[in-house]
Amino acid sequence: MANRLADALSPYLRQHADNPVHWREWGEEALAEARERDVPILLSVGYAACHWCHVMAHESFEDDATAAVMNENFVCIKVDREERPDIDAIYMNATVAMAGHGGWPMTCFLTPEGAPFYCGTYYPNTPRGGMPSFVQLLEAIAETWRTRRDEVAQAAAGVVTELQRSSGGLPAGGGSVDAALLDAAADTIARDEDRDHGGFGGAPKFPPSNLLEGLLRGYERTRSADTLGLVERTAWAMARGGIYDQLGGGFARYSVDAGWVVPHFEKMLYDNALLLRMYAHLARVTGAELPRRVAEETAEFLLRDLLAEEGGFTSALDADTGGVEGLTYVWTPEQLEEILGTDDGRWAATVFAVTEEGTFEHGASVLQLPGDAEDSARLADVRARLFAARTERPQPGRDGKVVTAWNAFAITALAEAGAALGEPAWIDAATDCAQVLLDRHLVGGRLRRASLGGVVGAPAGVLEDYGALVTALLAVHQATGEVSWVAHARALADVALEQFADPERPGSWFDTAHDAESLVARPRDPIDGATPSGASLITEALLGLSALVHDDSRYADAAAMSLSASAILLDRVPRAAGHWLTVAEAAVRGPVQVGVVGGGELLDAARRFAPGGALVVGGESDSSPLLVGRPRVEGAPTAYVCRGFVCDRPVTTVEELREALSVV
Repeated sequence: MANRLADALSPYLRQHADNPVHWREWGEEALAEARERDVPILLSVGYAACHWCHVMAHESFEDDATAAVMNENFVCIKVDREERPDIDAIYMNATVAMAGHGGWPMTCFLTPEGAPFYCGTYYPNTPRGGMPSFVQLLEAIAETWRTRRDEVAQAAAGVVTELQRSSGGLPAGGGSVDAALLDAAADTIARDEDRDHGGFGGAPKFPPSNLLEGLLRGYERTRSADTLGLVERTAWAMARGGIYDQLGGGFARYSVDAGWVVPHFEKMLYDNALLLRMYAHLARVTGAELPRRVAEETAEFLLRDLLAEEGGFTSALDADTGGVEGLTYVWTPEQLEEILGTDDGRWAATVFAVTEEGTFEHGASVLQLPGDAEDSARLADVRARLFAARTERPQPGRDGKVVTAWNAFAITALAEAGAALGEPAWIDAATDCAQVLLDRHLVGGRLRRASLGGVVGAPAGVLEDYGALVTALLAVHQATGEVSWVAHARALADVALEQFADPERPGSWFDTAHDAESLVARPRDPIDGATPSGASLITEALLGLSALVHDDSRYADAAAMSLSASAILLDRVPRAAGHWLTVAEAAVRGPVQVGVVGGGELLDAARRFAPGGALVVGGESDSSPLLVGRPRVEGAPTAYVCRGFVCDRPVTTVEELREALSVV
């Protein structure tokens, strides 16, 4: 039977449509085929921008002999981890338990019922480094299935039992989330800082966007110079390193070294959206030029390189260009001189730390910006010329899939940054994207996970989609004053409360809906990783709604129970609870609500000086829930600073408002 991926909506699956492997998409039809043939399932999970996924595809999945072994002995299923995060989560947990580590491509062998009995990641096409070749593994698994079926069944049952046990969720009533807990969490996080290079831990090093946003909000509450110093050291190091695209803006997914020098070149929408939010916040708090420039360039990258023609933001740019890592991005001194001339080329090599030895491969260097150039006009000219030349090079492929949660991150970042930094075009882009998601991804009142080319996919939205989009819609409401966004947010929050909350464990959430497809385990993971957990995102969303809507206590109650459950994470593993820290800081401070009747410079000031997580709404009296019963004072624009709809005295000048916000 032929490969069935040509009609898939996932670009990653389509990349494998010409493989000689008889790939199937995940679904009952594929599982039924495995039962009928009495063969195990070979599940391969990856994503379009994944370098090692491409390597294994070229080595094994495009090889006729390897494909023949796969087709004869297995039902082969391909899954895009970004389209099916539920499947990815279940089998990644199994992979980590069995192999001691995870990663992509993920290679799992399952019973026809979907129970995993052997899992790993990348396997080479020839034996090396103590690893068997992929074909050797396939033959061993097939032989085990034929001759030792009882052992396979026993192993699979044990794994499933452990998967179900580990998806129990956080215990209810974990503790009190207060200033003392948050201060202790910040101290614990600070002890893990890499003071030499910024960030945390060694290589590989990932941008800690969630942690930095949470710490930045903590600084606004405590005014701790140590906390701000940690945020600035990491933010500056990333912005000056090779992980940041010094010509085109935007961040790569991670650095392969501890010093942020050499990136893994894929650029993900979620990283750049979350980092845009943090850098814009840092620019607003400090007034420094570097974070503002990075925010501007990252927003430009999103709008230039990731915006789809049909609306919405696409998922990623590949790590490879034509199968070669870094081909688009790296430079030699000779190439700089060829483009810029001798004088400017040598000057650029010094400014961007491009050396004869190179910082990457084959004598090429990733551009860095270790310090500010004295001649800023010359730097701007050189950057523009190099970027123009780079556009003539082969470009990395783009995963055109529009993912609900990741687009919601972008909406929130663009709306907040646009309002705070005075960039109305960003607010317009956020508004347009929000409307696209509501028009396309909301089907019958329920969210879908993704679309491609304007066509929505079948996979249902997961908890992170609902939580992220509710917060995004509230961000657009705050940036535009249009109250209809609140109604849309409430409708989605109501679905989340009905479909994802654990009725037996208040404050705990499932990542899939109650009426979703039944899998071997129902995933729920409250830990924040490269993206916030669904649980912390829905808690942020409910907290925001509770600060804007006063006629339904369910939102505040659910947010409070979730935060209480998260206390154990903030206490024991705060580095794995960055977004929980972000949400908890907003909760401990109020959350703060700022209603500005009349707008103008008073509204601009509220957006500049309100702490992160504050709800800022402008408009005329009674035009939104936060402004009900709050009139102008003596006809002048008036600001109300509130907590829980209980407000301080109204103020009418920027100076008074800044003073009122300085003590919240």
